[in-house]
Amino acid sequence: MGLMNIMLFHSTYGLTPAVHAAAARLRDAGHEVRVPDLFEGHTFDTVEEGMAFKEEVGKEELLRRAVLAAAPYSDQGLVYAGFSLGAATAQTLALGDAKARGLLLLHGTSDIAENATVEELPVQLHVADPDPFESHDWLNSWYLQMQRTGADVEIYRYPGAGHLFTDPDLHDYDQAAAEQTWKVALGFLATL
Repeated sequence: MGLMNIMLFHSTYGLTPAVHAAAARLRDAGHEVRVPDLFEGHTFDTVEEGMAFKEEVGKEELLRRAVLAAAPYSDQGLVYAGFSLGAATAQTLALGDAKARGLLLLHGTSDIAENATVEELPVQLHVADPDPFESHDWLNSWYLQMQRTGADVEIYRYPGAGHLFTDPDLHDYDQAAAEQTWKVALGFLATL
């Protein structure tokens, strides 16, 4: 129990004001939060632009940047968190870090390596229902695979919300769903 050391990864939009606002919300709750800029200053107005940039930089390079950002703090026991693409990054790092304290996924998941194992890693996912990037079949499969790794998984679905519904600067924004997400997420972090 207590305050967490959180590594918060941005979405394909880059390190936007909404990500800084989310980090501030977590800091206001007493947590230490780092928000690495995996896009090195680039931000985008559309998912398509962000995805094109992601492809240009390459998945391996983005993961390398994420690992370099987290490495100096991983011995302290990080909570990995992220938005959409950042959630996928957070998941990959958390499943590879034996000292991870938790995983908070907002709007996204990732593939799970067949040999991934964790010891009762607390995982919480908040996702739109339906979500264009996270189908029901995918989420059901993902949930079972995460359980197989040894993770303790909770999924919260938000009917009618847009994909990145916690970002007030996007068309996807849903204030009620966003506030509920933060309430539940802060409660989750308080239990770690």
